[in-house]
Amino acid sequence: MWDTIYRTYFKPAFLICAAVLAIAASGMSIAIKTFGVYLKKEPLPLKKPLDLLAEKGLGPYVVVSKNIIEEEEIIKSLGTRDYIQWILEDTKAQADSAVRKCALFITYYELPDAVPHVPEECYMGSGFQKLASDSVTFNCRSAIDNHQFSIPGRYLIFAGTGFNHWQSATKFPVLYFFSVNGDYSNSRENARIALNKNIFSKYSYFSKVEWKFFNTKFGASVYPGAEEAVEASQKLLGVILPVLEKEHWPILDGSKAPAD
Repeated sequence: MWDTIYRTYFKPAFLICAAVLAIAASGMSIAIKTFGVYLKKEPLPLKKPLDLLAEKGLGPYVVVSKNIIEEEEIIKSLGTRDYIQWILEDTKAQADSAVRKCALFITYYELPDAVPHVPEECYMGSGFQKLASDSVTFNCRSAIDNHQFSIPGRYLIFAGTGFNHWQSATKFPVLYFFSVNGDYSNSRENARIALNKNIFSKYSYFSKVEWKFFNTKFGASVYPGAEEAVEASQKLLGVILPVLEKEHWPILDGSKAPAD
């Protein structure tokens, strides 16, 4: 038996494979030490927690309510405690405008191993059906260096599936995008690619910004159409994005921890 094992382990093919693996492992170790390649990222906290977002700097929007998730199971499923779930009201919009109010949901992941949640799954898991999913583009200006850039976003349409005729007939849009290591994406797949793209950075993070416009008329919820929702989104991001960039999201600088 030992003679058989001995002959097997010392066959040329086995020795070549072992040598290749050893060289690869050694090469990876050298690459990590010499070139600063990082296969496992370290936690990267926010500059400032999201729940400390300055409400007074959001004009013309005012915060009318804040939702705190009490259930530990939901927090566990969400995958983070860094979030805000606020209802904003646009004081400049008409009182009966379908974009007068906005449900804003922002989450942040300081050690992202995956991108766990997208509205498609969350709403469908809550009993809604997805009717449409389209890409949209928002033109924004950076709060860091004032350059103009485009953000790829996702525009979804959902409808209720309940037995109630009015619920099942109501359609509403939900919009979102990901901020990933200073870049932006509009799908979980693209966010995953962006998370693993920079092997020379010691840190990695992503944040999801999700929102929904609505209003209430005669006790029923009303929602905007596509054009109105996208236009209102452009206005919302013009206010909320500079605050997130300047005061909350970190800035990656190679393999160094961002300065406070």
